[in-house]
Amino acid sequence: MRVTVLLLCAGSSRRFGGGTGKIYTKIEDEPLLLHCLRSLSREPRIMAVQPVIARNDSRFSEVVATQNYSFDLLPALEGGAERADSMAAGLGALEDDVEWVAVHDAARPMPSSTLLRDVFDLAAKHGAAVPGLPVTDTIKRVDRDGKVCETLAREMMRAVQTPQVARRTWFLDALKQASGHMRDITDDASLLENAGFPVHISQGDAMNLKITTPEDIDWLTSRIRVGRT
Repeated sequence: MRVTVLLLCAGSSRRFGGGTGKIYTKIEDEPLLLHCLRSLSREPRIMAVQPVIARNDSRFSEVVATQNYSFDLLPALEGGAERADSMAAGLGALEDDVEWVAVHDAARPMPSSTLLRDVFDLAAKHGAAVPGLPVTDTIKRVDRDGKVCETLAREMMRAVQTPQVARRTWFLDALKQASGHMRDITDDASLLENAGFPVHISQGDAMNLKITTPEDIDWLTSRIRVGRT
């Protein structure tokens, strides 16, 4: 199994304060982006990483200029207005012989070796897989007015993470079917689900947090320091 990662770096970072600076925020004196790339380099099945960056982001090339990894770090390309647009741009840039694609948020800097191994193993077996964590809170479905419609069985719920892995042809077919509805796509697995492709859940990891607010940086930094003691 040879995997190419689409590394999505084009988010607006609205809840972090706007701009494209989130992935360049430092954790333990190193940009979040480099933590992410180093984490990915620990999985031997990753052959290449295709970064998809925001328009006018001039910092990416500077930050990675002196870095070397076990995979090929491909030239960054510009993403789109929505997540699915960025994903489509990344997929369109890949060579036809790429069989497996993993879509990963650069804002998740700490995917562990175990998490990567498990999600790749499950994808190889079933065609598509995403990591997920059990939900511990009670989940209620509400209507537009906030009225409770249903209390969901939390043992059947999972909070999904990235990387989300599938055959490249599955992602391409799913994108074609979603044409005109790209704004409705909140994660990559939902594209596959809506197109009828089976997606399986591997074990997620709490450390694989998506950095969304400055407080998340503080939380992750403290967890890293605790892990070193």
